[in-house]
Amino acid sequence: MPDIIVIAHNIRSTHNVGAIFRSSDGFGVSKIILSGYTPYPYIPGDTRLPHIYRKLTNQIHKTALGAEEILPFEYQEQPRIDKLKAAGYTIIGLEQDKRSVMLSDYQPPKKIVLLLGEEVEGITIDMRKLCDDLIEIPMVGKKESFNVSVATGIALYALTTSST
Repeated sequence: MPDIIVIAHNIRSTHNVGAIFRSSDGFGVSKIILSGYTPYPYIPGDTRLPHIYRKLTNQIHKTALGAEEILPFEYQEQPRIDKLKAAGYTIIGLEQDKRSVMLSDYQPPKKIVLLLGEEVEGITIDMRKLCDDLIEIPMVGKKESFNVSVATGIALYALTTSST
């Protein structure tokens, strides 16, 4: 099974963040990095006002159901992609793009960073350029994409069950 870190960058919804925590825990993700304007649970030494971090922590907990308390996470204003690459991780963006590989055709490496982007616009062009690979979930319905937390679960399932 690969070593996976999830980066949730600019995710607006606390419910999506909680669901990403829960799926990440279920698939054995080693850490979540919350970045940009993604809401995050309380962290020791939190500089946010107490009523803010309490509200966000409670909202995330509604869908994480405790996964946010057991899965290691950190907040970074900008994800430190260069440090992760230097540590041997392959940066994989989950995004529809000209250079995306269909998830079913992708052979995952042993050390993965799964980069998730904003709910509506996805991963920005600048962030896509930092990715080693882009993967896409095949869509057969009329909608263009899955909800980010649902897509995360689908991608983590495929990345952890593929033979390398």
